[in-house]
Amino acid sequence: MTAHTHKSPLIVHRAHPLNAEPPGNLLQQSFLTPQQHFFVRTHGSIPEIDPSRYRLLLTGLVQQPRAFSLDELRSLAPARTVPVTLECAGNRRTEIMAVKPLGGEVPWGAGAISTANWLGIPLREVLRAVGVQANARYVAFTGLDEAPFAGETVHFGSSITLGKALSQDVLLAYEMNDEPLTPEHGFPLRLIVPGYIGARSVKWLGEITLQHHPSTNPYQTRDYKLFPSEVTAQTADWSRGKTLESLVLNAVITTPQAGETVAAGRVQVRGYAISGEEAPVERVELSVDDGQTWKTATIVERAGPYAWCFWELSLSLPPGDRQLIVRAWDTSKHTQPEDVRNLWNFKGYMNNACHRVTIHLV
Repeated sequence: MTAHTHKSPLIVHRAHPLNAEPPGNLLQQSFLTPQQHFFVRTHGSIPEIDPSRYRLLLTGLVQQPRAFSLDELRSLAPARTVPVTLECAGNRRTEIMAVKPLGGEVPWGAGAISTANWLGIPLREVLRAVGVQANARYVAFTGLDEAPFAGETVHFGSSITLGKALSQDVLLAYEMNDEPLTPEHGFPLRLIVPGYIGARSVKWLGEITLQHHPSTNPYQTRDYKLFPSEVTAQTADWSRGKTLESLVLNAVITTPQAGETVAAGRVQVRGYAISGEEAPVERVELSVDDGQTWKTATIVERAGPYAWCFWELSLSLPPGDRQLIVRAWDTSKHTQPEDVRNLWNFKGYMNNACHRVTIHLV
C-alpha cells in the first residue's frame, strides 16, 4: 500500500524491502536532492556495516586480487565529485500499469529519480591498482544486502562493460551532497554509474569481479531487461531481452500535480527533464491543446552531462479542466513517444512517453 511515513515526507510504496519516492513538488524544491528526500530503491535488506571492518574485494581477472579498507581506497587517488541523476528503470510505471495491469511491480510515480553531487574514488583508479588482465571484458559488482529472488536469497548484483568502467566519472562513492552516505543509500560505499539506470549503481558494495562475460546475478540475467509488448512474464525468454543500461530522454511535470485545483489565469508549470549521456536535453515544450501547438519552456538549471535539468513555463489558462503535455528534445533531434500505450511491457520499464497532467482551473 502507498502511504506517507511519519518520519519521512516520502511516499512509501513498500516498507520491506523499502521503496519510496518524493512527491513532485518536493522533488522540485532543490536541484540537488537532499538525502532525506532522495528516492529509495531496495530489493532486500539494508545491511548494518561496521566501517572499521569493511573490506572491498577485488577478484576475477585481475593481476593482484586484493581486499581494500575504506582508508586504503581513499589513499589510491584524489577524490572526484560528479553531479549525477539516478533514475529507476521503473520510473513512471503507474502510467504503464494504467494501460494494462502488471504483476507484483513497485507502482512508481514520476519521483523514482533524484540528483546528488557524489564524492568518491574513480573506479578506474582501483582497477589500475590491481591490474586488469587482457581477457577481461566486464566488471561485475555484488552488494552486501540479502535479497529474495525466485525463492532464493541472493546478493544484489550487476555489471557494466570494462570500457564504461574505465570512464573517469564512474565512482566508488562514499558521500552525497557533502554528507556521508546513509544506510538506505549505500553506506559505506556504493557504485555510481552516470547515465545508466539506477540498478547499475550497486549499493553496499562488497565485491568487484573482472570477467569475460556479463554478471550472472539473477537481477541482471532475469530482471532489468526490456521486452516487446506481446511478451508476457510467462512467455519471456530472458536470454533475448534487451539489457537496460542507458537512460532514455524523458520530461515530467512536477507542478502542478495531476488532479490539482489551481486558480485560472497565470499558471507556473515546472518540471525536470533528462536524457542519455550521448545527447543532452536541448529544449522542453508544453502543449495545452492536445499537441496541436507547443510552447517552449525555459531551462532554468542544469549541471553536466549526467544530471537532469529543471524547466519552467508560465501559461495563461482559462477556467475548466485542462490537460498539460510535456515533451523534451535532445541535441540529436530526438523527442519522446506520444502514447504510453505503445510502450507497455510486462515489467513496466522505461516509460518515456509524453507526460500528461490534467488539472482543474477555477
